[in-house]
Amino acid sequence: MLTRLIRIGAWLALAAILFVTVSPIGYRPHDVVSTDFDRAAAYAVLSALFVFAYPRHRLAIAVLVVLVAGGAELFQFISPTRHPHLADAMVKAAGGIGGLFAGSLLHSGMAQLLSGAREEPAVPAEERRSVS
Repeated sequence: MLTRLIRIGAWLALAAILFVTVSPIGYRPHDVVSTDFDRAAAYAVLSALFVFAYPRHRLAIAVLVVLVAGGAELFQFISPTRHPHLADAMVKAAGGIGGLFAGSLLHSGMAQLLSGAREEPAVPAEERRSVS
């Protein structure tokens, strides 16, 4: 159930990013941080969500995020109020790859914590010898 919710969240995040990227500039949310930070953070969160949604498909996620970053920037050509730039696509892709690594580390760490909680605690070698 949780995986299904994370998958829905990842696809909704992708749709939201595409909408904000292609829609007229007036629809873009206003932030207190720089636009480059905003772009990179959005794609980092997107990648991390996809890592949690599809943990065995990290290469496909990397390809998806880089293609979406470039494609979304190209789609700005159809909006008269938007101005596509290669540098913006590179910032988005870099944020996405960073989010992929961060999401992978977080996912692996959580998996280890959860699997360790289910196992019996290890008994030190000295205690095993004294019990026999």
